[in-house]
Amino acid sequence: MLEQKFQFDDDLTVNRLGYGTMQLPGPGVWGPSADPENAVHVIETVIDHGVDFIDTADAYGPLFANLYLKEALKNRPDAKVMVATKVGFTRQGPDEWTAVGRPEYLRQQVEENLYTLGLDHIDLLQLHRIDHKVDLEDQIGVLKDMQDEGKIKHIGLSQVSVKQVKAARKIAPIVSVQNRYNLIDRRDEDVLKYAEKHHIAFIPWFPLATGKLLENPELASLTEKYAASPAQLALAWLLKRSDVILPIPGTSNADHAIDNIAAQKIELDDDDFKALSKLGK
Repeated sequence: MLEQKFQFDDDLTVNRLGYGTMQLPGPGVWGPSADPENAVHVIETVIDHGVDFIDTADAYGPLFANLYLKEALKNRPDAKVMVATKVGFTRQGPDEWTAVGRPEYLRQQVEENLYTLGLDHIDLLQLHRIDHKVDLEDQIGVLKDMQDEGKIKHIGLSQVSVKQVKAARKIAPIVSVQNRYNLIDRRDEDVLKYAEKHHIAFIPWFPLATGKLLENPELASLTEKYAASPAQLALAWLLKRSDVILPIPGTSNADHAIDNIAAQKIELDDDDFKALSKLGK
């Protein structure tokens, strides 16, 4: 049986299959959802089905995803959910993202995340992107300062190299890395291997590669054998690939969310896992 939990510390152990809020705001991750009540309902649904690790960001909307999550958490007061959020991007419009890592801006965004999420501290605060115009020590340093102040429990990074992770770990403890990674796009395999060696959570964004992955014939050929969708098999592959992988598939449809969660019950046999592994590059 696969190990389906990941331990961040003595108080925070989560189910490895989480949920990401990025698809809840409007087109281009900009503006509100066309149906805000549904957005809140989707989050409530994943919580009701055992998801206790939810990834969001102040840049999603901006802020709308956080507000939906805040409402869902208010409606599920007894649920123990680890919230991960991110800072370091500014938004100028749909599908426009600009990294800004000035310490005063990052501090502002942490405070804004706390307010819009309705939390007194953030379990996992991830630097959305490293701003190459600002010293890394200044970017990680301000997050470490806020960790020392009790506003951040853990610090993570997003879309980084092994070299960057090593550099950041000299400034503050790093517990997670969120890089693009899925069944057919594994260019950051070296980062995953480094994360495995150091028990760092590896949170793959774009875990399903959307349509491109789901149309793969090799993947589709196994759907009948496992009575599963291509998306479920892709998630099952990620869960089997490494005990430090925490997939966070996002959707704005509650039924799709439930289907994704069911992927953790699929156990790929070794031959099928190896066959699927050959699809990556």
